[in-house]
Amino acid sequence: MSKIKICGLKRTEDIKYVNKYLPDYAGFVFAPSKRQVSVCAAAELRENMDERIKSAGVFVNEDIKNIELLCKEKIINLVQLHGDEDDEYIKKLKDAVDNEIIKVVKINSQFSILNSQLPSNADYLLFDSGAGSGKTFDWDLIKDYKKPYFLAGGINLDNVCDAVKTLSPYCIDVSSGVETGGVKDEKKISKIISLVRGCRL
Repeated sequence: MSKIKICGLKRTEDIKYVNKYLPDYAGFVFAPSKRQVSVCAAAELRENMDERIKSAGVFVNEDIKNIELLCKEKIINLVQLHGDEDDEYIKKLKDAVDNEIIKVVKINSQFSILNSQLPSNADYLLFDSGAGSGKTFDWDLIKDYKKPYFLAGGINLDNVCDAVKTLSPYCIDVSSGVETGGVKDEKKISKIISLVRGCRL
C-alpha cells in the first residue's frame, strides 16, 4: 500500500486536518513559494503536529547549515531537495545529518530512466513535473524504475487511484490537489488519504 504525504502546510488549520486524518508524511516549504513558512512558524506547527506524522522540509539550494539546524531541532524528519543539488551536495548533507533525504527529479517528455543520470546518494527520489506546477507527467516514463520513490505532480482526487494502481509508488505526494482557493481543504485531505489507503492494486 502506498503512503501519502500532504505538502505545503502553513496554517494552524492545516495541522488540525493532518492530526485528524494522519497522513504518513507532511511537508513544510522553506524555499521561496506561496506556501513558504519561516523557521519559527514551522517550529510551532511541528510542535502541534501529531508525532506519528513524519515532517519533511522542502529546500532549493539551501545552505547545509540551515538544514542541519532544522534537523537537530527536530522540526523536520526528512529533507526534500528541489534545486540543483548534486550527489556531492547530498553526500555533504548526509555527513551533517542522519535524516533521510529525498531528491526531486523533474520529468519532461525527453526523460528516460535508462539514459538519465539519477542522483545516487539520496534515500528516495521524488518524480515530479516541476516544483509546484500542479501538472501530471507521462507516468510511463518512470514505470521501469524499481526502487521505492515518491510521486508528485498534478495528483488529485480524480487520478490518485490510477497513480497507485498503475505505478504502486512508495508514497503519493500532494499539495495543490488537496487545496481549494489556494488553501488546504479538509474534505479533500480526508478523501485523498482514504482513497490512497483503499486503492487495490
